[in-house]
Amino acid sequence: MRGWIDACASVHGSEMRYSVIREGGSGAVRKRALIAALDGEVKANRGDTGRANLHPDNYEFTPGEAADGLQRVALSPRRSDAMLIRGSMYLASEDGELVRIEGALVKAPSFWTRQVRVERRYARLAGVRVPVSMTSTAQVLIVGESTFSMVYRYLAINGAPVVDPHAPAEARACANTQEGR
Repeated sequence: MRGWIDACASVHGSEMRYSVIREGGSGAVRKRALIAALDGEVKANRGDTGRANLHPDNYEFTPGEAADGLQRVALSPRRSDAMLIRGSMYLASEDGELVRIEGALVKAPSFWTRQVRVERRYARLAGVRVPVSMTSTAQVLIVGESTFSMVYRYLAINGAPVVDPHAPAEARACANTQEGR
């Protein structure tokens, strides 16, 4: 089964809002996986967002080998939490900029979803390091292996416009209406 959504999300302080602007494929996938993921992001923004930060309170960091212009740093979570990853982060050797994080969630997010592996990629846009994509694979009971991918396209960051030629017109309109709310 496959499903997809295009959503416009905005964050103001600790409040995140989203609107689905286009969707297709399996309704079950959209409802149980994609909308559930957005609802999880909304909930996470309301809670303690610091519990997943790349910070010594959450992780032990162990430098590893450098290759292909990236410095590998092992991530060892200090506690079992569904927001933490056991794996590695990769930093640009020339400036220490975060490029990607990959590994396995320390704790399964639910009884049904297990062995979750994630890869998040980052870039600097409008002077801010932001996520640009996330892919995960998981073993889902009864269903088997499941893959989830998300691509972020930014229209503004901290109020500064970001030009994204790939952003659909619906997203630009959505962002304009959410700014005033």
